[in-house]
Amino acid sequence: MEQDKVYKTKISSNEIELVDFRINEQANGEVYEGIYGINVAKVQEIIQMPETFDLPASPDYIVGVFDLRGIIIPLVDLAVWLNIKDREADLPLHKKRVIITEFNNLKIGFLVHEAKLIRRIGWDNVQAAQFSSNSHNLERGKITGTTRIEDGKTLLILDLEGIVDDLDFYSDKQDRKELQNVEKRFSGNVLIVDDSTIARSLLKKNLKKMGFTVIEAHDGEMALQTLNDLYVEQNGDLTSFIRFIISDIEMPKMDGFHFAEIIKSDERFQSIPFIFNSSICDKFSEQKGRDIGADAYLVKFDAQTFYDEIIKILE
Repeated sequence: MEQDKVYKTKISSNEIELVDFRINEQANGEVYEGIYGINVAKVQEIIQMPETFDLPASPDYIVGVFDLRGIIIPLVDLAVWLNIKDREADLPLHKKRVIITEFNNLKIGFLVHEAKLIRRIGWDNVQAAQFSSNSHNLERGKITGTTRIEDGKTLLILDLEGIVDDLDFYSDKQDRKELQNVEKRFSGNVLIVDDSTIARSLLKKNLKKMGFTVIEAHDGEMALQTLNDLYVEQNGDLTSFIRFIISDIEMPKMDGFHFAEIIKSDERFQSIPFIFNSSICDKFSEQKGRDIGADAYLVKFDAQTFYDEIIKILE
């Protein structure tokens, strides 16, 4: 029983572990070290620069593909994808490192200058990324959040899903994104919780095809406030008003795990079906979601699986 308590505390700690890595760039004759982070749950291993093979007609940020123990994996040069144009500060290829990731059920390697350490950071210390209109090195949608580290430096959390959206060599990419020929067999409201504008738009489009009305929130904190407001507006009856909640996991301020545990421990909301919809595809994260009480754990984004799970939960 004591072990269960420890485990529950861990999965609801509202923290993220990040692989801290660096990409150098040069400006005004000086070398600057960019500090970036990737969720540990998406990282499988870190290796030296492998032998690569060209991938014809691929974007300029695709170095090529390489063979990792019999699996062919695309290699993305993050400096190019991030539009870091002045490459004079670039290291020789043999000194760089490749971060092997798996998310959205895809394996991708990312070429970086150096992998430093693993950091544990509270989501309440992560701010949603905001850039001015004249930002040129970091385009909107490529950075999902920022946080302060030692010496007042800023670590940027990358939105890896943006790379998947950019890639054009996954032939089924569009087929997986939208439901085809679906009748509006449902009605009622659905609360979607995700900090990604792209992800919310995709969910909204598919849910509307099924007949639902969509209520949106950008993170767990905003979603919790939305539910509290709706509870008052609906005179204490949300079970018939909200058909289900679908939430991402990685979000600033309050992540999906912490949000879900609050919902499942609150008598006002605990009977509302809860679905995780995340790019994290490891079994440990799925089990954490189930332990908290989620009715389903989906990996972004297979439209048919999404549709089938909703039918199973509601009918």
